Amino acid sequence: MSLKLIAASAIAITAVASAASARDQVQVAGSSTVLPYASIVAEAFGENFDFPTPVVESGGSSAGLKRFCEGLGENTIDIANASRAIREKEIKACAEAGVTDIVEVRFGYDGIVFASDINGNSFEFTPVDWYKALTAQHFVDGALVENTLTTWDQVNPAFAAQEIQAFIPGTKHGTREVFEEKVILQGCEDGGYFDAMVASGMDEDTAEETCMSIRTDGRSVDIDGDYTETLARIDADSNGIGVFGLAFYENNTDKLQVATMNGVVPTVEAIATGEYPVSRPLYFYIKEAHIGVIPGLKEYASFFVSDDIAGGEGPLAAYGLVADPELAETQGVVDAAGN
Repeated sequence: MSLKLIAASAIAITAVASAASARDQVQVAGSSTVLPYASIVAEAFGENFDFPTPVVESGGSSAGLKRFCEGLGENTIDIANASRAIREKEIKACAEAGVTDIVEVRFGYDGIVFASDINGNSFEFTPVDWYKALTAQHFVDGALVENTLTTWDQVNPAFAAQEIQAFIPGTKHGTREVFEEKVILQGCEDGGYFDAMVASGMDEDTAEETCMSIRTDGRSVDIDGDYTETLARIDADSNGIGVFGLAFYENNTDKLQVATMNGVVPTVEAIATGEYPVSRPLYFYIKEAHIGVIPGLKEYASFFVSDDIAGGEGPLAAYGLVADPELAETQGVVDAAGN
């Protein structure tokens, strides 16, 4: 979708052209979740095109969009990465600074599934189950106590008496944030534990941090490598339940069985519609006035959303991205930008 709020004036275009001409490198900043995907694209772009490798920085969605909305010219970034849609107040701030033509690019979805040995027990999870199993501390009778649960039936009596052994995205992985927010924090909130902490006098930031603090007694293991490492851990321990990208799971259905989350089976369609709860769309925003001025900007954006990169068989899917079923429409939006 293209957010063209006010046509950029000829004066503004001329100003950015003269100001940005001294820079020949695309500059990107924003979401830490999008960072690894954008970094993969930037590196491949630098290797395959006669343009310098784009500079990709993190800082978070809000910080990236704030920088994006500072104005036009070589001292401002060209693209903001975001793990949420731009907000109305940010669009207004952009417009006030002269950034009046913004191209919104949804390039895929951050979606994770929970899978275990194909010959093992089946699970129908909720976020509350994962919160109770993996949080470092439970809030009981107004106090925090260490998590001592060791088997899944202690978490939920409907589950088998299987040892809790979870292999989750490491802190450097692109899907760690969605795991923390959409599973662990959501489970803390759904179970009423977050509200109970706040009601006891804990401030909201501390309560949120406490909710998302993961136990370190070996029941939960961070995997900073790719999903093949997670699969290898499950091959070695049939009690293991791993967090995977959907595409990886779908390529290994001969070895893995997938759990439902809130009663929903994870599929591309369920993730794209939001029916499956452990997912969210991912975006980047292009400053359209910089297209044709900053060398390689449009080429980078087009490369990012190409089938070879953002499609189901591309390197982003291998890292964990759920490809957008409407990727062709997104490609059309990028192709039309700057025309």
